[in-house]
Amino acid sequence: MAEDEYGTFVDWSQMGDLATSSGPTKLDCKELKEFKQMARQGYWAKNHKLRAQVYQQLIKSIPCRTVTPDAEVYRDIIGDAAAKKPSSHIPLPEFVDGNPVPRYCLKAEAVASAHRIINCVAGQFPDISHCPSLPALTALLLHFSKDEAQCFEHVSRILACNEPGKRLLDQTFLAYESSCMTFGDLANKYCTAAHKLIVATAQDVVDVYADWQRWVLGDLPFAHMVRVLDVYLVEGYKVLYRVAIALLKFYRKHKTGGQAGQNQQLDSGKTRSDIQAFIKGIGSIVTPEKLLEKSFSIRLISRKEITLLQVTNEKSLQQKGITVKQKRRNVQLALDPDTFTSEIVSAKEMHDIWSWIPERFALCQPELLFTTSTHGCSLSRFYSHCEGHEPTLLLIRTTDGDVCGAFLSSDWEERKRGGNKLSYFGTGECFVFRLKPEMERYEWVVIRHPELASAVRPAGPDDPAAAAAADPSADQNLPQPDKPPGELSPFLATHHFNLNSKNTSMFMAGSFDSIIVGGGDGNALFIDAELNHGHTGRCATFDNPPLCKESFQISLLEAWGFQDAMAH
Repeated sequence: MAEDEYGTFVDWSQMGDLATSSGPTKLDCKELKEFKQMARQGYWAKNHKLRAQVYQQLIKSIPCRTVTPDAEVYRDIIGDAAAKKPSSHIPLPEFVDGNPVPRYCLKAEAVASAHRIINCVAGQFPDISHCPSLPALTALLLHFSKDEAQCFEHVSRILACNEPGKRLLDQTFLAYESSCMTFGDLANKYCTAAHKLIVATAQDVVDVYADWQRWVLGDLPFAHMVRVLDVYLVEGYKVLYRVAIALLKFYRKHKTGGQAGQNQQLDSGKTRSDIQAFIKGIGSIVTPEKLLEKSFSIRLISRKEITLLQVTNEKSLQQKGITVKQKRRNVQLALDPDTFTSEIVSAKEMHDIWSWIPERFALCQPELLFTTSTHGCSLSRFYSHCEGHEPTLLLIRTTDGDVCGAFLSSDWEERKRGGNKLSYFGTGECFVFRLKPEMERYEWVVIRHPELASAVRPAGPDDPAAAAAADPSADQNLPQPDKPPGELSPFLATHHFNLNSKNTSMFMAGSFDSIIVGGGDGNALFIDAELNHGHTGRCATFDNPPLCKESFQISLLEAWGFQDAMAH
């Protein structure tokens, strides 16, 4: 049987018509446009082995972080345990938020395999803090994997996708919560009648929409979900929004057809249960093909629009302080209030700054590298103490008592690349902030306004983006050669984006007589060689207001490094 190779985990007795393969057995396609058309049409939908091979090809082509765990990593970690029967009694990580592994026509022991894979993923991806859809995706991919190790590799590549502007799974509570808000925005815009029904029948609409991902990844029957997966692996996250909107439309038709005029307001939990029951039983009234047809008949939902909504909603949540559902254990581990001492910030304030830094540094301990109170007011000594450390955190207290600073992603030694010429370096993970009089962070403008960036561009020492940044009169329409495969770094380097000269990426710069953070029509921070006088103003890179009084005297300056807590 052709399915033997990819059917290890499948309970074929539950597969219905999908248990019998038919249709094409080979696929000769390399163009994304062709894949997109074939996926929507269901070209490989009736052949289990071909579908597995296509999935493998699609997942292998996902641009990933430089270091992404693969099947060999899984085999090394599991070791002798691979020969033992996995146990479904092993609890799933907290970040799945209590969502179980759906059965999806799998053998009972396959659910236990999914538990083992997810727990291994948790160990390899410590930065994941909230990913409720992972159990469903893992169960689906087990169908089309030769063994657990291959499934682990496929899941890892999806999680490690780092193509700018493309996302496949939410991995933080902030991303997940903003996706729920974004779904509400899309429902209100493209599914008005159904949205009004939810508003009329549920006491808490937000509570109902919080389930939107589970409708697709969890509640849909396998035959429907696998057709969604066909398209999702080609087109990405926006497919989930489209399918969820279509499900809401079908639910509204079902409700108004059977209970016209009976829209009394219910407890939100009852509405959620009602929608869940409808979706689980949708196979009796809507075919997988009809669901996809409805999903892609919704016009105008573009990836750009979804991205803009998502970013706006994330910013809104951040301003409200809603960023985590559960305590981020790594932050608690990293900062010990009993041993932390700074003359500028308290342990609580440093903890707040720590919550802003990229997740991969969250397990690091703050390490004081330089302070003017000990090392004196010398820029050359500042450089000598900070060189070799990446990233660093700059803290400044002014004589007026204001506190501001910057997270700087790159080693200060990079300033030497420009010789005697002042040149900018760093990445889009840099940000500036102020703590007093009030707390506020200002990120790279492209993160908040992704419309300023377009296609990916290749890395290179002679990056024309740098020339455009240095010379505002430079050509704004530079040619963009194709990106070599696998050359995408996870660190938001400017060469990943096409940026016009008005929105340049001037992150950090240093010379013998000054350090600068943020450029373009001004500087977020300018510090002189004696480290006693500074200037702050709006800059194009961070689109920030002045971080304190525009011209200020420095009372104290500290530079902090990030010491790997796990290495001690």
